[in-house]
Amino acid sequence: MNDRSDPDAPRPRTVLITLTGKDRPGVTSTIFGTLARFNVEVLDIEQIVLRRRLILGLLVSEPRDWKALRDAVDKAATDLGMTVEVDKGAGDNRRRPEGRSHVTVLGSPLRSTAVAAIAGRIADSGANIDRIERMARYPVTAIDLHVSGTAPDRLRVLLTEEAARQGVDVAVQSADMIRRGMRLIVMDVDSTLIQGEVIEMLAAHAGCEAEVARVTEQAMRGELDFADSLRERVALLAGLDADCLDRVYEDLVLAPGARTTVRTLKRLGYRFAIVSGGFSQITDRLARDLGIDFSAANELEVVDGKLTGKVVGDIVDRAGKAAALRRFAAEAGVPVAATIAIGDGANDLDMLSAAGLGIAFNAKPVVQQAAHTAVNVPYLDAVMYLLGISREEIEAADAAAGIVTPAPPLD
Repeated sequence: MNDRSDPDAPRPRTVLITLTGKDRPGVTSTIFGTLARFNVEVLDIEQIVLRRRLILGLLVSEPRDWKALRDAVDKAATDLGMTVEVDKGAGDNRRRPEGRSHVTVLGSPLRSTAVAAIAGRIADSGANIDRIERMARYPVTAIDLHVSGTAPDRLRVLLTEEAARQGVDVAVQSADMIRRGMRLIVMDVDSTLIQGEVIEMLAAHAGCEAEVARVTEQAMRGELDFADSLRERVALLAGLDADCLDRVYEDLVLAPGARTTVRTLKRLGYRFAIVSGGFSQITDRLARDLGIDFSAANELEVVDGKLTGKVVGDIVDRAGKAAALRRFAAEAGVPVAATIAIGDGANDLDMLSAAGLGIAFNAKPVVQQAAHTAVNVPYLDAVMYLLGISREEIEAADAAAGIVTPAPPLD
């Protein structure tokens, strides 16, 4: 017997069987029942079903009478109403080269021209696509490509540029065990976990929304120092009744898919943190309501039931967000390399850079350029596709818990 662990051992003689046709129960068992009569060794197997069409690929050791195996498999396929190709040759599948990545592509819609362009850049880099899986087909289309042969960092640069040209999102991650382990998700709040900006909602009650929104936009683009801009905006809230904080909280609208994201990843043992340049009077309640483990934000000073226009203590700014990520990772017992940060503004940049995976979510251009990857669809749960979790798995887990999700469109 050849020892496949020895690179100098003779390459084994093999038979490749490719079966295609309408999927039905019993196809795989019938084919393997046929192969069992020849006592072959199974070296590799892949099976997919696409629009109820089955494609089954089998690599097996070559038996003494390979023609008899071919004839038997031909008959089994005919009886099943399927087609089959049987080819013999030398060699097991080659070991995949170094530089293995998961490349996740998101599009709404995902057009063939974009997939062709992404695949072309992968080929240009000298890498190979070993496998493709669909992660979701609605409300966005997401596919995961298993790629080998090029360092993930180099591939990320090439594909980020192409994704921008094609109007799709592409995430490149090293195919290592971290992706499968328990991780810590650290999220920004305003315009990430929730829609809109809390300080602008407060400003609407104070009659200065336009002025605050203008300064907020400049700060999020990185044009103003965040701490200075926050003090300037909070000063405009002086005298506002603190009861407005309750009214603003009741008016919050979560990002689409936010509850699904937290619920699903908590089932898998993930820990969650929110780190905000907003206000603890809002974020602490949000953390309790969503079951989020850690929270850090600024505290508005309240005296005699009124906002004073000041912030208590140190401001959670750009550097403060990164420090909070490291602190929460230590408290959760998670290495920083296993953290995922999600944000949209310039004050998130240090946090995104510090994390093992930094995701710019519908972010300002300066943030998209600096983050590891960008997601520009409005659904927060799309980040789960980057973690190898499919829409079907999410919905199956919800169904088991009695949570009904809208029916998807038909294939």
